[in-house]
Amino acid sequence: MTSDTATHPRQGRTTDEQPLPWQRRLRRFGYQGGVAQPDVRERLVPAFPEPGTRVWEAMGAGPGAARVLARSMGWAGPLVVALFAGLIRFWNLGSPNAVIFDETYYAKDAWALLERGYEVDWNSVKDVNDQIIAGHAAVPDAPGYVVHPPVGKWVIAVGEWMFGLNPFGWRFMVAVLGTLSVLMLCRIGRRLFRSTFLGCLAGALLAVDGLHFVMSRTALLDTVLMFFVLAAFGCVLVDRDKARARLAAALPERQDGTGTVLPDAGVGDRLRLGWRPWRLAAGVFLGLAFATKWNGAVYLAAFGLMIVLWDVGSRRLAGARRPWLSTLRRDAPWAFLSTVPVAIGVYIASWTGWFTHSGTYSKTAGWQHSGFFRHWAESDGGQSPDGFLAGILNPLRSLWHYERQVWDFNTTLSSPHTYQSNPWSWLVQSRPVSYFYESPKPGNGGCPIDTTDKCAREVLALGTPLLWWAGCFAVIYLLYRWALRRDWRAGAVLCGLMAGYLPWFMWQERTIFVFYAVVFVPFLCLAVAMMVGAILGPPGSTERRRALGAVGAGVLVLLIAWNFIYFFPIYTGQAIPMDAWRNRMWLDTWI
Repeated sequence: MTSDTATHPRQGRTTDEQPLPWQRRLRRFGYQGGVAQPDVRERLVPAFPEPGTRVWEAMGAGPGAARVLARSMGWAGPLVVALFAGLIRFWNLGSPNAVIFDETYYAKDAWALLERGYEVDWNSVKDVNDQIIAGHAAVPDAPGYVVHPPVGKWVIAVGEWMFGLNPFGWRFMVAVLGTLSVLMLCRIGRRLFRSTFLGCLAGALLAVDGLHFVMSRTALLDTVLMFFVLAAFGCVLVDRDKARARLAAALPERQDGTGTVLPDAGVGDRLRLGWRPWRLAAGVFLGLAFATKWNGAVYLAAFGLMIVLWDVGSRRLAGARRPWLSTLRRDAPWAFLSTVPVAIGVYIASWTGWFTHSGTYSKTAGWQHSGFFRHWAESDGGQSPDGFLAGILNPLRSLWHYERQVWDFNTTLSSPHTYQSNPWSWLVQSRPVSYFYESPKPGNGGCPIDTTDKCAREVLALGTPLLWWAGCFAVIYLLYRWALRRDWRAGAVLCGLMAGYLPWFMWQERTIFVFYAVVFVPFLCLAVAMMVGAILGPPGSTERRRALGAVGAGVLVLLIAWNFIYFFPIYTGQAIPMDAWRNRMWLDTWI
């Protein structure tokens, strides 16, 4: 007798096992019905696809050489993208030969840290910026009140130590970190998407983003902050893969010789994941971010929550019956200890120069040659302990008082500024910041002598418009992927993006600028790369769907690259005719 399954096709299948037309249509949008799901090991740690060799073979390479070349692209591709990013960032880095925008604070504070060990009051020096450009500025002794921790300024100081107090010197290390962040993003995107192409695309998008480009050529703290945040994200991503690989290795195999791994409640609930150095490294980088600007602390909280959720998901997939309880017992305490105390320790250590330069005391002048508020506890802080404890507690009390003053300043700053903007406008780049502007006459300052009108030289902190406008759609797509498809990759990218963006809505009355958004630009580029991957089409798509997707994705990427090239003169302060400058002012709010 014939079974029902032999005489009647399964629901949704024809007799020759081909998908019905409605299924074929849905596959264009990612439908995978009837496709076998990978086993637990593959779901815990998805393998990197074997790189294709057709391109290399078409270029004349033999099979062996083609395989070597294809496998080398995991590093060769990111290195090529980073090389391109470095070349354009270091090109003519010392121009403009001036102290532009907030370089007037951080370049000088960095030099003071090198010379004095603490920030000084530069207001006592007349025409100090002109003296610095002329090369003969003396460093004062009086301490200066600053509102940001020291790490970012120490990073800038490394370049000044190497090349001196000049525009190239104070911009050098920022350009280095801007270039390295492109390399990191390529590798992070490759690991996140399991695709060398999408990883390199994310890095290439970062390389041609105008905001990241300008900030990588300006001695401000935000690029340093962005670098440490991105490094921390990369570390927690590697830690996720390492931890899930340990879970997968501990799971039992099916006893049928296939090697298929089965979920196991004992492993999922009770396995200790051991030493996790990448999580500890993330704590160090988050501490460095916090010690650069205080909004790095938001990433400490956001990434901390994210890694706990990742551990819960990993244990649930491994077969844990109580994944939340298991995570809270076996993972969360160690996650806390390897991030929060480590980050706080790094932050306090970053003030070493302030702690160690205690200065001298006289009855007539008081404390001299020491950091601002360094001796508040002894002078204005009321009763303080004597003896051994005084040497430990008084500096800590003074630092705490200093930080409270900084908090009050940062949360109440409301001085109007020409280029301030509301965070609602950041994603569409409606109000960029002009760092430098001058109008040279024909024959002067690089302005062509045959120009009928004067020229414009500007350094405008403007994100590449088409990239950011595409990013708005990419964010919507990622919200869909995360909320409705439970795509952890979309959630991770959104976490990094929103942690750098949403907190500013709490301070809409504060004086804030769009260049603060550079900290989440890498995550915006990851979002656009993920959207481009969807445009290209999911696995199993037809050739026609792939061809249409490739055309659409290629046009988008080429338009973004053209947009960066078009605005390149106003990113680098090149002298262009006034009409050419006006043509680039697409919105009235850009002027």
